[in-house]
Amino acid sequence: MKKGENLIINGSGSYPGGRYDKISIRGEGTIVNDVECSTFNVYGTSDSEQNVKTGSVKILGEATVNGNIEADETLVMGTMEVGGKAYLKKIKIFGLLVAGERLTGDKAVIKGSISVKGDVEYETFVSSGGFEIKGLLTADTIKVGLRFGESFAEEIGGGKIIIKKRKNTLLPFGKEIGSLKAKVIEGDYIHLENTTADIVRGNRIKIGPGCQIGLVEYRIDLNHDASSSIKTKTKI
Repeated sequence: MKKGENLIINGSGSYPGGRYDKISIRGEGTIVNDVECSTFNVYGTSDSEQNVKTGSVKILGEATVNGNIEADETLVMGTMEVGGKAYLKKIKIFGLLVAGERLTGDKAVIKGSISVKGDVEYETFVSSGGFEIKGLLTADTIKVGLRFGESFAEEIGGGKIIIKKRKNTLLPFGKEIGSLKAKVIEGDYIHLENTTADIVRGNRIKIGPGCQIGLVEYRIDLNHDASSSIKTKTKI
C-alpha cells in the first residue's frame, strides 16, 4: 500500500491496514492490521483490530481501536473505545472516550466524559464534563468544573488543582449537583468544592463548600469553609 492513497468506506466491509493519506469511514468498516495515516475520520462505525497512528482523528460516529492509538489532534463527538494505550497529544471530548490502559498527552479538554482503567497524564487537564479514572490523574494544571454526576479518580496529583461546582446550563431547573471523589489529592495549590477525599496534601489549600475530607496536610496555609467537614488537619 503506497503512502498517499486514501481509504474511503461508504458501505461495509473489511480492509487492510498499512499507510494511507486520509481515511474516511461513513459506513461500517473494519481495518484488520496496523494502520498509519494523516487523518482518520469516522462518521459511521469503525473497528480497528490492531494499532492506529494518525495526525488527526475525528469521531462523529462510533470507533473501536482494539490496540493502541497515537494522534496529534483528537476530536470525539461520538464514541471512541481504545483497548490499549492512548497517546492523544491534544484532545477535545464532547462525547465519550473509553481507554483500557493509559491516556497521555499535552492538553485535554473534556466536555463530555472519559473512562480510563489506568493513569491519565497531561500537562493541562480541563474538564466540565465527567470522568472515571481508575488510576492516577496527573497534570501541571487541573481545572474541573462539576456540573452533574459523580466524577472519580483513584488519586489526583499536580501543581495547581482547582475543582469547583459549576451551574448546569443544560438543566437549569435540575437540582443535581456535580461532585468528585478521590482517595488522595496532592498538589502545590489546591482549591476544592463538592469533593470527598481521604487525604488532601499540599502547600496552599482552600477547602470550599460541599467537601468531606479525612485528613488535610498543609505546609503554608489552609482555608476551610465552615460548611465542609475535615476530620484531621495537620501542618507539616
